[in-house]
Amino acid sequence: MRVTGTGHASMRIDTAAGSILCDPWVNPAYFASWFPFPDNSLLDWETLGQVDYLYVSHLHRDHFDAKHLRDFISKDATVLLPEFPTSEMEDEFRALGFTKFLRAPNEQVVELPGGLKIMIQALTSPTDGPIGDSSLWVEYDGVRLLNQNDARPTDLSVFAELGHVHAHLLQFSGAIWYPMVYELPQAAKTAFGKQKRDRQFDRTWRYIDDLKADHVFPIAGPPCFLDDALWQFNDIHGDEGNIFPDQSVFLSEYAKVGGTNGIVLLPGSVAEVTTEGASTTHPVPVEEFFANKVAHLEEMRERKRPVIEAEKASWRHPEVDVLGEMKRRIEPLLDESIYLAKGVGGPVRFDLVGYDGESVESIVVDFPGKEVRPYADEKVRYRFRTERSLIEHLLFIDEVDWVNSLFLSCRFSAARIGQYNEFVYAFFKCLSEERLQYAEGWYDEHERSTDAEDITLGDWVVQRRCPHLKADLTRFGIVDGDQLTCQLHGWRFDLPSGRCLTSVGHKVRAHRVDAETPAPAGEAVI
Repeated sequence: MRVTGTGHASMRIDTAAGSILCDPWVNPAYFASWFPFPDNSLLDWETLGQVDYLYVSHLHRDHFDAKHLRDFISKDATVLLPEFPTSEMEDEFRALGFTKFLRAPNEQVVELPGGLKIMIQALTSPTDGPIGDSSLWVEYDGVRLLNQNDARPTDLSVFAELGHVHAHLLQFSGAIWYPMVYELPQAAKTAFGKQKRDRQFDRTWRYIDDLKADHVFPIAGPPCFLDDALWQFNDIHGDEGNIFPDQSVFLSEYAKVGGTNGIVLLPGSVAEVTTEGASTTHPVPVEEFFANKVAHLEEMRERKRPVIEAEKASWRHPEVDVLGEMKRRIEPLLDESIYLAKGVGGPVRFDLVGYDGESVESIVVDFPGKEVRPYADEKVRYRFRTERSLIEHLLFIDEVDWVNSLFLSCRFSAARIGQYNEFVYAFFKCLSEERLQYAEGWYDEHERSTDAEDITLGDWVVQRRCPHLKADLTRFGIVDGDQLTCQLHGWRFDLPSGRCLTSVGHKVRAHRVDAETPAPAGEAVI
C-alpha cells in the first residue's frame, strides 16, 4: 500500500485494486485565514486527482475544498460517503459534478472490486464537525490503514477488531479558536492554551496506545495563518500556550512518551507500507524543512498575499440589511428550538464594527425571547465582536454554518459570563431547517436516555459514560481528588455535586465508594 502525502489531512492511497484520494484541501479556508502547511498548492494535482475513489471525512472547509474538488478531481471517481444524518455532503458533491456514490453502511466492511476493503465510521453528534465527522479504514492484501484524521471516536475497538493496523494517521494539533480570541489577560490565554495543548497530546497518545499500529502518521494540522492580522497564531514565537504545534513538535513530544514509530508526510512524501514495515521518501529532508519553518512561512505569506486581498475585497455587501436579514433567518429557527434555545439560556450579542473601523452596531440574538433585536444595554451570556462585512457576507451567501466559517476564521474576539456553553456554537452551526431539526432530535434522544451502568474510579463510583458525548470513562476518565476529567475532550466534573465545571449542563452521577447510599442520579441540565 502506497501512501502519498498531499498536505494537511489529505493523502492518496494507492493499491493494485484502486486508489483513494482523501480530504484534498488546497485553497484558503474560513475567510482566508487558514492555509495548508506545508504548502501543497504546487503539487501535480492534475495527476493526483485521477483516482478511482474519493473520500472526504466531513464538511469542514479544510477537508471539503469545493473549488479544488471541482477543478482538479476526476468526476469519474466514486465518492465514498459516510452515513451522515443529513444529505448535505452528497448534495454538495452533486453540485460539483460528481455522480458516482458508494453509501457506506456505518461500521460495516465493504469489499470493492479487486479485493480492496473499506469501512467508514461516522460520528453524528451535533458537536462532531459540521453535523458529522468520520474515519476511514482500508485493507488490501493484508495491509491495514486507519485514516482517523480529525475524528474523535470514544474508542477504536471497532477498527482493532478487524486485525492489526499497520498505518495510523490522526490529528495531533489544534483546530479551534480557543483560547486565542477570548478577551483575557495574556497570562490567562497562555495558561489556558498550554492546558489545551497538553490535552491534545494526551488524547493523541491515548488513541495511539489503543490501536498500537506499526506506524503513526501525524496529520490534519496545523494550518498556517498568513494574514498579517493572524500571523501571531503560528507556532513560531516561543509561546508555550500556542495550540498549533507542527509535525516536528509532535515527533519531539512523542519521543518523550517513548514513541519511536512516527512518520511525517510532507506534501509529496511517499510511504510504502507493508506488513513488515514502511519505507518513506521525502521531497526534502523533514528536519531541514522544519528548521527553516519561519522562512517557508514568510515566503508563502508574500506569495499568497494577493489571494488574501482578493478574498477580503469580496466580503463587503453594504446592500445587506444585517439586522433585518438576521431576523428573517434566525427568528424562525428560534421559534422551533427547544433544547438549543434552553441550553443557551440567555441573549448572545454581536458587536459589528463598521467599514470605518470604529462605529459599532450591536445586535442581540435573544434565545429566551426568541427574537433578534438591537442591543438594549442588558447583560448577555456571550459577546462576539467582528467586522460587519463578515456577517454581511455570511448573510449574502446564505451560509447555514457560522462555526464552519466565521468562528473557525479566528477573525473575531469573544467574551462570556460563566462557563463554556456548547449550545451557543451548536445553534450557530445549525442555521437551516434540516440541521436544526436534526440537532433538536439528537439532544432530545440523548437527554431523555439514562445511563444505568456505574464504574469505580479511585474513591468514587461514577456513571460509565461521560455526560458530554458518551465517552467510556473506564478509558478516558481520570479522578484527581474530588474532580473527574474526561480526557477525550478535557471536560471536568465536580464529583460531590456532579456539576460540570467545563460547560453548562451535563451533570454526572457519582458517589463515594464508602457512601451508604448513592447520590440521586443527576438529570442532564440544559
